[in-house]
Amino acid sequence: MNSKELLAELKALGSEQAAKTYRRHGAVGEVWGVSSADLGKLQKRIKRNHTLALELWRSGAHDARIFATLIADPAKATRAEVESWCKEVESYPLVGALATFVALTPLTAACAAAWMKSKNDWTSSAGWRLLGHQARQDADAPDDFFEPFLKTIQTGIQRAPNRTRYAMNNALISIGSRGGALEKKALEVATAIGKVQVDHGNTDCKTPNAAASIAKVREHLAKKKRQDTP
Repeated sequence: MNSKELLAELKALGSEQAAKTYRRHGAVGEVWGVSSADLGKLQKRIKRNHTLALELWRSGAHDARIFATLIADPAKATRAEVESWCKEVESYPLVGALATFVALTPLTAACAAAWMKSKNDWTSSAGWRLLGHQARQDADAPDDFFEPFLKTIQTGIQRAPNRTRYAMNNALISIGSRGGALEKKALEVATAIGKVQVDHGNTDCKTPNAAASIAKVREHLAKKKRQDTP
């Protein structure tokens, strides 16, 4: 299947109702409204095709770009490619899709460090989302790697751009959910910063309470550990 055929299939799978939802979350330009379920089914057929992913991204269509992150090859992605993609992100669904893909690549740490410092709301949001992925995925990372970010969150979250605040709050939850000393410090930060206000626009999205979310994750992990213990 070539990019032209795939673009046509994606467009045919769209619905105006879903497209409206994407637009409420920031999507602009050509938006077809392909559901996550349909994207997942199509991904199973295509699997990984990096060349095709690059062509889909260049199309500029929002749904095509979402799908590009699903079929791009983490082993073939270059820093230049993901930097270029990040500069063109313009919606909450797309920034999430991009961060999820980059988290699969060897570029995670470098991109997170660079993007978190950006003055662009979407770029810095992507960087903090990557840090959240690191906190959840890298079990071997030492506590002292994450501790400086807790300080940054405490002193900077309330002054950060809108979407960056949301991503920083989620990163705080992910770091605290690692347990141990980080959990205690993250809860202290959550208490210090108080409620995090985020403008979610005309959507039903809400900003989670960090302390409550950390407690919920820790409880879930403890329950799973008990179930897995012979």
